[in-house]
Amino acid sequence: MEKTEKVEELISHEDIKEMKKSSYDCDVCKRSFSQKSNLTKHKRIHTGEKPFHCDVCGKSFSRGCDLTTHIRTHTGEKPYRCDICGISFSQRCHLTKHKCIHTGEKPFHCDVCGKLFSRSSDLTTHIRIHTGEKPYHCDICGKSFSDSSALPRHKRIHTGEKPYHCDICGKSFSDSNTLTSHKRTHTGEKPYHCDICGKSFSKNCHLTTHKRNHTGEKLYHCDICGKSFSQNSHLAAHRYIHTGEKPYPCDICGKSFTCNSDLTVHKRIHTGENPYHCDICGKSFSRILHITTHRRTHTGEKPHHCDICGKSFSDSSALPRHKRTHTGEKPYQCDICGKSFSDSSHLTAHRRIHTGEKPCD
Repeated sequence: MEKTEKVEELISHEDIKEMKKSSYDCDVCKRSFSQKSNLTKHKRIHTGEKPFHCDVCGKSFSRGCDLTTHIRTHTGEKPYRCDICGISFSQRCHLTKHKCIHTGEKPFHCDVCGKLFSRSSDLTTHIRIHTGEKPYHCDICGKSFSDSSALPRHKRIHTGEKPYHCDICGKSFSDSNTLTSHKRTHTGEKPYHCDICGKSFSKNCHLTTHKRNHTGEKLYHCDICGKSFSQNSHLAAHRYIHTGEKPYPCDICGKSFTCNSDLTVHKRIHTGENPYHCDICGKSFSRILHITTHRRTHTGEKPHHCDICGKSFSDSSALPRHKRTHTGEKPYQCDICGKSFSDSSHLTAHRRIHTGEKPCD
């Protein structure tokens, strides 16, 4: 009887000790946690254990909350609703981020360039533009990413997985953001508004890029010639000028391109596809840029203004050409005789003097 009481006392004492522990340490990486349950979840990073399984697609997760969020990709459930504009989200953190669009609050600032962000995670990702850090690596092809969310999206290129389905047309996507953007082609919704000129966009990234037209901000710099760009994709395409690389070949005619989007547009020459239709006159175009410019023939809009003489243009590409009449800049040089031109089309015409090529009718 006395022995049993001592065992009970010992158990009770150990329980009390466990309850009084101020921290629980991981024996692999020594990270500390205030709750034992958090340590248990953390250890799955090291063990790879994923005890929570989706009974629809079989995908496994290390945390129950991640499984709950994932299941919404199948059910379409979006329980978090914005009380200002009514847009719904599958995750609370997405709603929190969205609300900053309405409030304009951006409490996190970059101490390198001063740019402001509504979320600390966005600032962390942004800082890697300056440092070049890419800590997330694909174990299949070795490609690295600065943003953790980009890695699982990238891996779907290898697996072909497209878990996000449009409930209107049935089209499938590898990324939830792409599905959300796609749905706006059905609804016509443009929830992102420029607070300078009032223009609206269906994607936040398009608004961010558009704002650089007003600010003149060019974050992306070529480390070979020093030229700056407002979009990372433009820098990537520009670098091929130096390397001569054209990694996107057309599987119909063999022509190669420096940019995948240029290949997509080129293929419409073969297919005859003109997916962009003017809702005023019905004319169709192969590129969204062309229909945007075309619409201005109906509206008379000329949103691109020269800050030197005030002249306005309906086509964005016409403004930099016009500015060269003021600056005298001639950035297009003939690699045969060295003559320079202010416009790429003039260089193309000039080269025919050397090649003897005749222009297409």
